Amino acid sequence: MKLIKGFLINLQFLTALPIKANLPMDQEYLEKSIRTFPLLGLFQGVLYSMLLYSLLEWTPFSPLAVVFIVWLFMIISSGGIHLDGWMDASDAFFSYQDKDKRVEIMKDPRTGAFGVLAVIILLSLRFLFIYEITMFASFQSFLLIMLIPFLSKGIMGVVLLTILPAKKDGLASFFRKAGKQGTLKVYPVYLIVLLGIITIFDADSVLLAIALTVSAFGCYLFIRRKAEKWFGGITGDVLGATVEGTETFLWMILWLLHYFVMG
Repeated sequence: MKLIKGFLINLQFLTALPIKANLPMDQEYLEKSIRTFPLLGLFQGVLYSMLLYSLLEWTPFSPLAVVFIVWLFMIISSGGIHLDGWMDASDAFFSYQDKDKRVEIMKDPRTGAFGVLAVIILLSLRFLFIYEITMFASFQSFLLIMLIPFLSKGIMGVVLLTILPAKKDGLASFFRKAGKQGTLKVYPVYLIVLLGIITIFDADSVLLAIALTVSAFGCYLFIRRKAEKWFGGITGDVLGATVEGTETFLWMILWLLHYFVMG
């Protein structure tokens, strides 16, 4: 029951889905929320994959129109919360100031030119990758699409609990305080179960799923190395940028797999 409430906290806090329940936000339930980050991602991935498949199979829309609908659904259903972090972190990074000044820039509610340009480039790249994946779409494609937000939300949880925050207050510190030593141990269990399910449906997709997993871990190593250097640690905005950057990178990897492996 507590795990379910943790998952509902994620839906309420990290998506635009209308969850009207009055959920507890104490440390115990926030810890369950962190435990279910990857499950939130899997839920989103299933929605994306099912929507894409349904539109391609059962509507007269062109592939371009289908991809636009799915792309727009991703933005709207997330409430743009992570995109906001991407823009703020981009403004801070491209200011070329010291760490403390970058953290101050991320607090500014205004969006600068670099943030706008960064989100345009991010969303344009994602649209391109999704469109070309759709043009080559197979059953493997739909299985692997489900894995992308699962991995990106998992990386968010790992970043949250393994990299020190840049400041003592804020969203990242608030969630991090709820984490325990064993909170992340369930993540590999999720991954193994999911890989097992993929094996049942299509054994040939397992190596591709592992390639996406390794790519996601590469994103974590990059963020771990750069977060301290650029921002002095993590903030809520850095976590948002982590999700968006990792997810777009994984879309790129899947795009490349379609060209060079799955073709």
